[in-house]
Amino acid sequence: MSNFTPKERLLKVLHKEKTDRPPIICPGGMMNAAIVDVMNRGGHVLPIAHSDDKLMAELAVDVFTNTGFENLGIPFCMTVEPEVLGSDVDYGSMKCEPKITQEVFSSSSAVDFHEFAVMLQTGRVNTVMQATYNVARRFPDIPVIGNLTGPVSTAASIVDPMIFLKDLRRNQLAAHKVMEYVSDFLIAYAALMIDNGADVISIADPTATGEILGPRMFCEYPLVYINKIVEAIHSQGVPVIVHICGNINAVKHALPELKADAISTDAMVNLRKLKEEFPKLITMGNVSTYLLEMATPEKVVNNTRHLLREGIDIIAPACGLSTSTPLDNIKAMSGAVKEK
Repeated sequence: MSNFTPKERLLKVLHKEKTDRPPIICPGGMMNAAIVDVMNRGGHVLPIAHSDDKLMAELAVDVFTNTGFENLGIPFCMTVEPEVLGSDVDYGSMKCEPKITQEVFSSSSAVDFHEFAVMLQTGRVNTVMQATYNVARRFPDIPVIGNLTGPVSTAASIVDPMIFLKDLRRNQLAAHKVMEYVSDFLIAYAALMIDNGADVISIADPTATGEILGPRMFCEYPLVYINKIVEAIHSQGVPVIVHICGNINAVKHALPELKADAISTDAMVNLRKLKEEFPKLITMGNVSTYLLEMATPEKVVNNTRHLLREGIDIIAPACGLSTSTPLDNIKAMSGAVKEK
């Protein structure tokens, strides 16, 4: 029987210390497990839980209780930050995640810069903080993961994304000002999460991929600004997980420069080879979300055991889960880790 609590196990892995086995987690945010099966079983449902702190906390507990994942993850979307920064959001439905319906600015040059002290008291910030505080106090042995939308994705959610991606190349001065502004906001937002009990911060930045930006732009923007955010979070004594979507080949050389404590990757990435190439990296992932949605529990177990044999440090879904993912498949995944 293990002597580690789930919080101790995850923190030890993130600090590069030995444990009995890998943690099995699903951070929340872009990578959340508030699937329909969990909501039906617990009775705490989206979209109302996006804006009700008690329901948000209860849904996080439902995910933890029903899936076997060893963390509590808050919130359940990537729209909290851009909404606070002025963009319009559709909260979606039980089956459909929230989305940006209208970015607040037409270009990087048009962005208005506001004081964060006031902004951090608007939107759903207080909802997230109250829910974080609630679950952290109720479950002291379970790691609470606070989720940030990464700086490039947040910027592309307040500025028309097609224009913003062009600005990264054609209007660098304005684009860097927006990235500085967004990063400083995310640092302040993360500090509030930590003050309210978050043990780990997870950053998902799906727009910041090598496939979209290419290696030069990746190093000029996401690498710089994610590291700025990570360093600020580290200064508060809290570890950071960074998720990178898609094929990482174009930016793989830059991964050791990321100052995150663990790197989470998509399913097409061979994590064993990545560990061989960069032995100091703490790897997280990467059970295919397509497999989790469409395959049998037996195939999920086989894939999970394969990752365990290859020495992956933290087992997790490879990206955002479909809301139609069967709970039995998630339990098969978490069960395969815990049988180790």
